[in-house]
Amino acid sequence: MSLEVDIIKKLQGFELKVKFKADNYTLGFLGSSGSGKSMTLRCIAGIETPDTGRIVLNNRVLFDSEKKINMPIRERKVGFLFQNYALFPNMTVEENIGFGLIKRISKVDKVNKISKKIMDLQLNGMEKRYPYQLSGGQQQRVALARALVVDPEILLLDEPFSALDEHLRNNMIIRLKEDLKEFKGTSIFVTHNMEEAYQLCNNIIIIAGGKIDAVGHKDVIFNNPPTLYSAKLTGCKNISKARKVEPNIIEAVDWGCKITFNYEIEGDITYIGIRAHYLEICEEDEVINTFNCWVVFTSEALFRIKVYLKFGKPILGEKDYNIMWDISKEEWDLIKQKPLPLKIRINPDKVIKIK
Repeated sequence: MSLEVDIIKKLQGFELKVKFKADNYTLGFLGSSGSGKSMTLRCIAGIETPDTGRIVLNNRVLFDSEKKINMPIRERKVGFLFQNYALFPNMTVEENIGFGLIKRISKVDKVNKISKKIMDLQLNGMEKRYPYQLSGGQQQRVALARALVVDPEILLLDEPFSALDEHLRNNMIIRLKEDLKEFKGTSIFVTHNMEEAYQLCNNIIIIAGGKIDAVGHKDVIFNNPPTLYSAKLTGCKNISKARKVEPNIIEAVDWGCKITFNYEIEGDITYIGIRAHYLEICEEDEVINTFNCWVVFTSEALFRIKVYLKFGKPILGEKDYNIMWDISKEEWDLIKQKPLPLKIRINPDKVIKIK
């Protein structure tokens, strides 16, 4: 099972230009709104037509601009779920789910397939309802069931959890993860939520302005994002311009400090970053990569505290901070009793280096 995509499509404001391969795993598309994620799926599904390029699924050519091939949607063997659901308003839940099943399938098999998806996606008791009688989350589950019931070779999921509340979304992620384990084809999951991408996907492609910004295994993308955009998109809140001042020392220009590594750093470094939960409190003096910090202000969430810090010297105002530290309330209750400045250590092993 494999997918090969190499397409170009001119859009209003930018040009979509993507080239990638995907095998028998779940590939995540992560990007901000309007980056080209959904348009890529629509081209694969046949809803939109690229200007040039080629799309091949399991050695079947779905699209080839040079050879004038553009396979119809129904022949592509694609299951897709888009944000607008596309449910038929005059059909019941079970009729919507069964719409894509081929006519030659037996009535018994059709009923069994529909019943299984209704049970899998917690739609019991809603079989005879129409879309207008369903909540947004219920409509989304019906659309997902319809995508899965046809046993597609590839499954395209465009932000399928965007309309769900947090509790139901968490349950649905667990269920979808199990469904994807059983699914024998390639899956592409589009989202702007990095938690969803990490939980569901093996490899991740980051798209920015219609171009692929970064691609790799999810652990590589999240732990060592190769670009400034990918670092920000994957949730790194602390980023500074940087320059290498010694073979093993990088100056964080915006933070006003220098970080020492226990190895020589290859090439030039333009930015460094550290995720907010990786900062450490240090009790000892003269520890390498430990800096005096003043608390500028704090922001309280339900279970955690964001502490905004300034390195090196006392603060001048509420906006005078360098870095943000994300810790539990229990930790902060102990730390906030300490006299200022706090001694904060930046672990060089956790530093993101961007060339």
